[in-house]
Amino acid sequence: MFRGLIVGILLGVVLVIVGVYLYFSTGSAPVAVTAPPMPFERAIAQMGLDAYLKKLPHPEPQVPENEASYMAGAEVYKQNCAVCHGLPDQPKTNIAEGMAPGPPQLFKGKGVTDDEAWETYWKAESGIRMTGMPGFKGKLTEPQIWQVTVLVKNADKISPAVKAALLSSEPSATPVIPAKPTPVPPTR
Repeated sequence: MFRGLIVGILLGVVLVIVGVYLYFSTGSAPVAVTAPPMPFERAIAQMGLDAYLKKLPHPEPQVPENEASYMAGAEVYKQNCAVCHGLPDQPKTNIAEGMAPGPPQLFKGKGVTDDEAWETYWKAESGIRMTGMPGFKGKLTEPQIWQVTVLVKNADKISPAVKAALLSSEPSATPVIPAKPTPVPPTR
């Protein structure tokens, strides 16, 4: 009896693996952005992300949560994030409309204001596989990523000046830390 139970369990596992393989290899899995999500797709992806995030350190923001940081973060956000994550009081862009899963609109509803700052920092720095969220490590400096992080963490509290800077097509007078320092040639 015990042997039959083991054989039954092994056979069940093999059938599940074969079924999943056939689901993908026969083209039955929805791969178009407009297709409905695969069974358990969101739940499995969120479970994996949550479990991974629990293992990470939880650093405090490395920039102050103040108007200057928000203004600097607004410039970085406009250049690197707004096309997917939107701007205050603006409709989704065509790019954001065409993504699956859809990127959160960070200035509508809660956005990520209820997330811990370290979590948002990690997502911006590292990106999230299978979501379209790129990682900006090596593309933006650590302070720039923190500036965007504190901006979106406090998106529900930004001043009219920060909101205007986000909506302006002109760069603000607030200095933005350059993404990659320019090497200075040695003097002789």
